[in-house]
Amino acid sequence: MSMLTKPSFETTLQVRDSCLCLHVQRAARALARRFDDVLRPLGLTNGQFSLMMSLNRPEPPGMAAVASVLAMDRTTLTAALKPLQRRGLVKVAADAKDRRSRLLGLTAKGRSLLVRAVPVWQRTHLEIEGLLHDGEPDRLRKNLRALS
Repeated sequence: MSMLTKPSFETTLQVRDSCLCLHVQRAARALARRFDDVLRPLGLTNGQFSLMMSLNRPEPPGMAAVASVLAMDRTTLTAALKPLQRRGLVKVAADAKDRRSRLLGLTAKGRSLLVRAVPVWQRTHLEIEGLLHDGEPDRLRKNLRALS
């Protein structure tokens, strides 16, 4: 058994410099702030934008499908939907095939807001991709998908 009472400072530096979880979290927070800033004039956060985009489908998806796409549990998804419902941007309806299940969809007002938000997202996304070397955005996406 080790006699260490605390990790060494060298270990702290190793974690700071090499921990994938730390670096992904930092990058995620920085990206989230950037998208929050550009979407704020539209009254959206980056999370709300992603949630609304996940509802932009030919047929209304169920809660489980949306939760899976967004990598969140159903309770968190339900909480995230509430402010969008109050604003009249999304609707939650019982599934006619299974009254216990809920289907999620955008309202006309929600679709209209997305029409305005998508160019903002596209412009910002291109700026961010421009910070990476040629070919790196696709490589980064591939590597992140492998981890998720």
